[in-house]
Amino acid sequence: MVTILGIDPGLQATGWGAIRVNGSALAFVGSGTITSNPKAALADRLATLYAGLERVLTEIAPDETAVEATFVSRDGTATLKLGQARGIALLAPAVRGLPVAEYAPNLVKKTVVGAGHADKRQIRHMIGVLLPKSTARSDHAADALAIAICHASHRRARTRIAAAA
Repeated sequence: MVTILGIDPGLQATGWGAIRVNGSALAFVGSGTITSNPKAALADRLATLYAGLERVLTEIAPDETAVEATFVSRDGTATLKLGQARGIALLAPAVRGLPVAEYAPNLVKKTVVGAGHADKRQIRHMIGVLLPKSTARSDHAADALAIAICHASHRRARTRIAAAA
């Protein structure tokens, strides 16, 4: 059995979602959103996200983590800030020695919903189907659960390929 923590990084809101994987069976562990004060200094906001992820890592004690990769928008400043929040999402588990996988947003959507351009409503629906006991209260938390499910799916594929080699 493996516990996977998915992280949907954002400067204002970072979602987290944890699942347990036993073979092909998935079980909901927990989910939530870590928020920072948009009026605070950037360094303080990043510190808030780091502290929140530290609390989640301590509480959940995952075996593996997965983080959504950054998409590039037309707003360079927004992309840079998202990248800094993503750096925190990569750093917090790495400091603990946890493996960190990264997945593009379209791959997460395609893995969970079957379409790379699925909307938030479709993602939330599939989270409810795949994890019927989940209580994702925000789109960020649902996205984080989708990232964890994506990792579970792709790690199984890697395991099968390695076993066949």
